[in-house]
Amino acid sequence: MKYLLQTENATQAIGDLIIPDSVQKAQLVDTVHKIANIDYHQLLSNLVDQAIWIALKIALAIAIYIVGKWITNWIIRILNRTFERRNVETSLCNFLRSIVKVVMTLLVILAAIQTLGINTTSFVALFASAGLAVGMALSGTLQNFAGGVLVLLLRPYRVGDYITAQGQSGTVKAIGLFSTQLSTSDNRTIYVPNSAISSSIIDNYSHPSVRRVDWKISIAYGDDVDVARQAILAMLAEDKRVLKEPAEPMVVLSELGASNLVITVRVWTANADYWDLFFEMNERIYKELPEKGIHFSYPQMDIHIKQN
Repeated sequence: MKYLLQTENATQAIGDLIIPDSVQKAQLVDTVHKIANIDYHQLLSNLVDQAIWIALKIALAIAIYIVGKWITNWIIRILNRTFERRNVETSLCNFLRSIVKVVMTLLVILAAIQTLGINTTSFVALFASAGLAVGMALSGTLQNFAGGVLVLLLRPYRVGDYITAQGQSGTVKAIGLFSTQLSTSDNRTIYVPNSAISSSIIDNYSHPSVRRVDWKISIAYGDDVDVARQAILAMLAEDKRVLKEPAEPMVVLSELGASNLVITVRVWTANADYWDLFFEMNERIYKELPEKGIHFSYPQMDIHIKQN
């Protein structure tokens, strides 16, 4: 009995899906009648009106885009002139120009889309969601980005400066938005993340125009300190790279060591002459002091042997 009821219900459902021939003929006749009585002149007029309206909106959107691009380029030209007058860092100029261009282009595109009658709320929500997702995924990269902005704004160093930071020393070759490129004296390239370098101690050797050069010279006990001092001062006086300002050259006996006397020499020179003066004066001191009877000391140990 149950099986018969299920079969009967299924047959009834199939019958409901099948439209009788009489109904189909009536619907076909009604459709043909509607098509035959269409006012084609009114339909064509409506289509033309809609086409003209759509064309006007497209033309207005294109005009808004063109004007918006012109305004964007005009703002960027003003920024370029401002940056040139204020001598803003090149990397910072490129970064600010890119930000302004991207923001202005997005605003122009949204305005053009709004003119076409498309609701831009969903686009704004999509951009905000995408920005949040990208920010969470690239949190470390964004920290480097923020550090790069700080470096470019505060300018603790510039391209061409010799610095020490994060245990690395080298000449700054490029300041990017995410890392700083250093070139070492042995021609290695080091990339230091900006998030680390912006929050660390930076030793910039290139900012001051003059630097002090120091030497420590060990001579033997018994040598004449005055003779050594006069010889060193004569060498310094002959070298034009040694400056009289901000202080005169200083040669003093600074230490009485266990097996030697230590003479400290301090002079000022231009930043660019620092290493040349340091190395060349080392060589002159080594060659010329012995000619004045001055001997360089070295660690010694006296051993006394007692025999029973």
